[in-house]
Amino acid sequence: MTTIPARLAKTAQISASSGQARQRVFQLYRDWYRAAPEVISLYALPVSVQYFRHSIRKRFEENRYVSDTRVVDVLLLKGRQEYQETVNLWKQTDHVMGILLQETQRPPRTFLQKFYEGRDEDAVLPAATGL
Repeated sequence: MTTIPARLAKTAQISASSGQARQRVFQLYRDWYRAAPEVISLYALPVSVQYFRHSIRKRFEENRYVSDTRVVDVLLLKGRQEYQETVNLWKQTDHVMGILLQETQRPPRTFLQKFYEGRDEDAVLPAATGL
């Protein structure tokens, strides 16, 4: 399959209203939903189409209550970029599997617990690939 990078390229847009931002979110969600079978076949993922779609829905649900249109525009830009990179085969299988993995969240810790661990960073999580 030949990759045509420009076929999915879209310019960055600024939403004029929350209604317009909402329509753009729905369009991005539809694009991901429709591309699920193609992504699974392109990357030979060992998951079903329903599971992939459920994972995409879960990612969208994480940001459901974001109401600032500027934040929504940034999230749309990042989501559109992920979509384009995924469908154009610019990722490797582990990157796509990262979409499907459960977010690993640590239980809340106090400052002293973090201090005893030797770091004060919540962003440092062990990497894992596969299911």
